[in-house]
Amino acid sequence: MSMVSGGCLCGRIRYTATAAPAFTGICHCRDCQRATGSAFGTVVAFPREAVTILGDLRHYQGAGDSGRSITRGFCPNCGSSLTVEVTTTPELLLLAAGTLDDPAVVHPTAEIFCDSAQPWVQLRGERRRFPRQATRR
Repeated sequence: MSMVSGGCLCGRIRYTATAAPAFTGICHCRDCQRATGSAFGTVVAFPREAVTILGDLRHYQGAGDSGRSITRGFCPNCGSSLTVEVTTTPELLLLAAGTLDDPAVVHPTAEIFCDSAQPWVQLRGERRRFPRQATRR
């Protein structure tokens, strides 16, 4: 996955990323559950300078389950959640995996905030799992 593209539901926002992802992951925190309207959020993180966004995102800033600031970018027309920015990794821009033109290229390697995972979620595959936030090595 060296170049990917994607966009929102209505097509007003489009993006490309031209670098290998820094990581791919699944987050089970309540914040991601609410933001996605689903059981978890799945993201692909890219170096910020490798991502080009066409269109005007709106942003919502709040605190995640970690207590740290999180800024979420979304389409003001259709409401699609597209980006996540976290203060712990300011050099990265996280893209919502479901907004990729080909989301099948995503292979998450870790799950975080597993303590908040819905009990009916049973994901297949091998991933590192963390009860709360992942630790940097």
